[in-house]
Amino acid sequence: MSRTKTSKAWLQEHVNDHYVHQAQKDGYRSRAAYKLLEINEKDKLLKPGYWVADLGAAPGSWSQVAKRLVGQQGRVFALDILEMDPLPGVEFVQGDFREEETLTRFTELLQGRLVDLAICDIAPNISGMAVIDQARSFHLCELALDFCRDYLKPGGHFLVKTFQGSGYTEFIQQMRSEFASVLTRKPAASRDRSNEIYLLGKGKK
Repeated sequence: MSRTKTSKAWLQEHVNDHYVHQAQKDGYRSRAAYKLLEINEKDKLLKPGYWVADLGAAPGSWSQVAKRLVGQQGRVFALDILEMDPLPGVEFVQGDFREEETLTRFTELLQGRLVDLAICDIAPNISGMAVIDQARSFHLCELALDFCRDYLKPGGHFLVKTFQGSGYTEFIQQMRSEFASVLTRKPAASRDRSNEIYLLGKGKK
């Protein structure tokens, strides 16, 4: 299929997408909000007063959901290499969380405290070459897991988007070494043709 036909097919799907319309109606920045809402409905991850780190946060729909559910007593810290328009009550650090300077700015916001929950809906820039994209995706997942080792409190939870394929089984093993249990979640808002699957690490060891 040509790029033009593929783009047209994506646009047609996007225009007719129930979750896209619902996001516009509910004021969320993207349809991804409903993935987090559905997982949270099942697993009760976001609680009033929680401190949450949203890694790869732009455009910000997961931060919107998180802030609404943790309430005034909770705090949401969003990180992304991309710009993100400000969100009320969300503290945003723009930068690459692989870099020391970005992490220093983040730790200053935390004031010595660890977060209760880390969420990560990050995806690499797509090259179109499946092997490269898969490797980049899991590299980002591993960086997010490294982040949890340093900034997630014992007993805390971690939700991350992965893609089934090369590296998936190995990454689950890495998560199992860090968390008491690792669950898979495929929310209804994930497009059927997508091989994305969310891994939920519960109870950091």
